[in-house]
Amino acid sequence: MEYKLRKAEPKDVPDILRLVKELAKYEEMEHQVILTEKDLLEDGFGETPFYHCVIAELQGDGASSEDPRVVGFAMYYFTYDPWVGKQLYLEEFYVMDQCRGLGIGSEILRHLSNLAMKTRCTGMMFVVAENNEPSVQFYKRRGAEDLSQEEGWRLFRFDMKSLVKMATPAEE
Repeated sequence: MEYKLRKAEPKDVPDILRLVKELAKYEEMEHQVILTEKDLLEDGFGETPFYHCVIAELQGDGASSEDPRVVGFAMYYFTYDPWVGKQLYLEEFYVMDQCRGLGIGSEILRHLSNLAMKTRCTGMMFVVAENNEPSVQFYKRRGAEDLSQEEGWRLFRFDMKSLVKMATPAEE
């Protein structure tokens, strides 16, 4: 089966959200997906994009349609580490189960690695669910370091309630 990678376009937003939900279901976290197509469209394709996205399309397989079908994606953005400089942060990465083993995931990582090098990034950062052993092994086979074990980093988050509380001036 032939596939190609390309930069996501606004027309891809429904497929991006579909794949986000598939990944969340795989990770047994689908109830946490509250994002809408409108959010993805505004946040990724507006005046100041907050993310970038590359998609993998499977070319017409002859069975049902000749139109390409979106079967994978990677959502990323650039960050800055004051110790080492620019980093590409891989926020979300997913290839549909029935399309794994075709080299799509490896090609997406190759594409992002080339992009990181062209933009003079010093590395690529990402988070993997602890119970997602196939993905952990996929990344380790390609040379990824597990910083949670190597350096002892912990991942934290402030949710919206915490942000509101911190942003509200203290009463005197």
